[in-house]
Amino acid sequence: MSYVDGFVVPVPKKNLAAYRRLARRAGRIWLEHGAQHYVECVADDVKPGKVTSFPQAVKLKPGEVVVFSWIVYKSRAARDRANRKVMADPRLADMMDPKKLPFDGMRMFWGGFKPFLEL
Repeated sequence: MSYVDGFVVPVPKKNLAAYRRLARRAGRIWLEHGAQHYVECVADDVKPGKVTSFPQAVKLKPGEVVVFSWIVYKSRAARDRANRKVMADPRLADMMDPKKLPFDGMRMFWGGFKPFLEL
């Protein structure tokens, strides 16, 4: 089995191209530091729910779209090693300033997941 980091973030539609450039750069660096797979997806069929949903989880505003992403690693230990290297990589220093990001990082959420079923 592997280990997965998942991310959900609201991105203004007008900033989607900038987000894609940022994600492409970040993804290459994550892969270089040990990730096995890196995926970014933009919402296509995601509607507000009655109790909860992706739009509600990120407090989606008009003109924004939900982006759902995941990174796959060989193991939790491999993920921890990769993330330490990524966070120290100077090529991502500009991405550490929330004011320079093409999205509201305060409404982003993420977590690590241990798969329990793969088909």
